[in-house]
Amino acid sequence: MDRVILHCDLNSFFASVELLNHPELRELPVAVCGDPTSRHGIILAKNEPAKRFGVQTAETVWQAKKKCPALVFLPPHHGLYREYSQKVNAIYGQYTDLVEPFGIDESWLDITGSMHLFGGDPVSIASQLRDRMRRELGLTISVGISFNKVFAKLGSDYKKPDATTVISRDNWQEIVWPLPVGDLLFVGRSARSVLAQYGVHTIGQLAACKREMLETLMGKMGGQLYEYANGLEHSPVRPQHQTEQVKSVGNGTTFPQNLTRWDEVCTGLSLLSDSVAGRMRRHGLYCGGVSVTIRTADFKTISRQKRLDAPTHLMKDIYHVALELARQGWKAPEPIRMLTVTALYITDSADSYEQLDLLGGSTSQRNEKQEKIEDAMAAIRRKYGKDSIAFGTSDGGQMGWDD
Repeated sequence: MDRVILHCDLNSFFASVELLNHPELRELPVAVCGDPTSRHGIILAKNEPAKRFGVQTAETVWQAKKKCPALVFLPPHHGLYREYSQKVNAIYGQYTDLVEPFGIDESWLDITGSMHLFGGDPVSIASQLRDRMRRELGLTISVGISFNKVFAKLGSDYKKPDATTVISRDNWQEIVWPLPVGDLLFVGRSARSVLAQYGVHTIGQLAACKREMLETLMGKMGGQLYEYANGLEHSPVRPQHQTEQVKSVGNGTTFPQNLTRWDEVCTGLSLLSDSVAGRMRRHGLYCGGVSVTIRTADFKTISRQKRLDAPTHLMKDIYHVALELARQGWKAPEPIRMLTVTALYITDSADSYEQLDLLGGSTSQRNEKQEKIEDAMAAIRRKYGKDSIAFGTSDGGQMGWDD
């Protein structure tokens, strides 16, 4: 028997929460944005009237103002958004214990085993949820109903705002396959560019590709996208308290301009290594290996990995290995468009291992000092901004900071 999965997506969430305190602005074009005087001056959310002017999330404030001179700007209140997100998920939890948040404004609900308690009709349950959101919280949601998580999410995106879309075994090809390939979960700008070179612009065209071809082009992700496009995705809805064991921690970025010099590569690897190390330290994790993936301008992928002598969550250790791997894999000046640094073989223990050094004391003592330095730098960034302090590159240059 197929599962019955809902994907509930709060409509214009940040803007909708702000307008609860500004009802007089509800019919006007409104956008929530960061500080317009800084690099964070981008649109975080917009309401329906602003959407009609073509205002888009993540564009700069000045671009949005050019499209809509009368656009009203409101500052964000992230604590308030978290509070409402918790209230929304508490309502979902009254219908099933299988609620998996996907970001602050979206959640999957597996109601297969509980829908009989609420009448047995998924569309009726979706209507109940939409009504309760409006009545109890003053917010609206769009709901997708399907037999897997990927199609349920496509359903919630299909018709907005405040709507329900059913993608079933009978109609999924009719609804899903004509959609742009970028609508599919995890198909970002880079993947769209690769697929476009092979004439793949819709989900149906992706579904028609050979799995082997997609895996050659995109690695493991290619096989995953093949399953998504063909309705073969079957991952469970995982409750928030059931965290999946972390197998790797990685960060990658596509650069605005291709990298052609070694000092540029060092800067990129250092930023990524610092981000990966910081995330592991925040969660008390260590890695036993590092991998580096290089994507060239012609979309060739080069990957190298190496085991470490001892587990670490220090930026300096990850960065030094990343440099070594990049030297092995990259032939200068072949242009690099994307770099990824990934920490592998994740564990929650550093293993009590100590290597003695006749000159500098124990390895653990030096690591403890380095960890204090890296934690102190992270604290400075949290207080004064991500650009306030950075590690120097191996050639002595200074880097900015960007997660």
